[in-house]
Amino acid sequence: MPEFRSGVRILLLAIVLAGVALAMMLVDRRETASPDAEPSWWSGLLLDVAAPVQNAISTPFDLMRDAWIDYVALVGVREQNDALRAQIAVLEEESLQLREALLASGRLESIAEMRESYEMPMLPAELVGRDASPWFRSVLLDRGADRGVLSGMPVISERGLVGLVRATSRNAAKAMLILDRQSAIDGAVERSRTRGIVRGDGGAQLFFEFVARDHDIRVGDVILSSGLDGVYPKGLRVGQVAELPEAKPGLIGRAVLEPAVDFDRLEQVFVLQRRGTSMDLLYGSEEGDTDLAAMAPPAVEP
Repeated sequence: MPEFRSGVRILLLAIVLAGVALAMMLVDRRETASPDAEPSWWSGLLLDVAAPVQNAISTPFDLMRDAWIDYVALVGVREQNDALRAQIAVLEEESLQLREALLASGRLESIAEMRESYEMPMLPAELVGRDASPWFRSVLLDRGADRGVLSGMPVISERGLVGLVRATSRNAAKAMLILDRQSAIDGAVERSRTRGIVRGDGGAQLFFEFVARDHDIRVGDVILSSGLDGVYPKGLRVGQVAELPEAKPGLIGRAVLEPAVDFDRLEQVFVLQRRGTSMDLLYGSEEGDTDLAAMAPPAVEP
């Protein structure tokens, strides 16, 4: 029953609205036919009644129209934003590639100069791993015995000396960095030719130990490999004197060096494919080499 009453009310409202609309059309027609005639009082009443009704009816449609226009506009803005984001991503990728190309170009120039300085074959290699132990400083290279890499071969970068190959497998090699505590390099001051031993501390610094009584060393001096240890070729850049503490009573002085190579950013290296005389005596002149698997600790039997 309530639903029937609601339907009747809607029908009556529709009839009233239709009647008002029809009356408005007749009034407009009459006023159009005789524009000089005075409008009747009931036509004004119809206008007063029809205005709010028409406003109430048209308002939802106006809101829907405005919402649709705003929605279409937002869809266009969203599509434009997506296009701009895609364009920004492409530009960022191109910028990254450009920066990498610029870095690579500068690195290639340094490598070309380095190749001219050393008359020996050099094999490029990439770092694929680092030793996580706090006591040892070593890296894993992606070149091994199949490419002619042998234990005892020096490892360098375009900036200077990196380390020494200690073990190899067929497709990989483990290189000890000069920062390692076991590393020792016979070095010389480039300016004065004062000789000493460069040692690693297991951290980020090197130390240059020299005879204190007749040294000629200053802060800023460059330390090069002397080649007299039979391990590293002569003239490789090792580091620069950063601190020179006052010499204590004794025969040995010690200077703090800043390594020539930035080991935190090291990515590519070169293996000098020629061993020094000391390394040949240590490992022999055969082509065989130490396998990385042999350096692993033995398995514990249950």
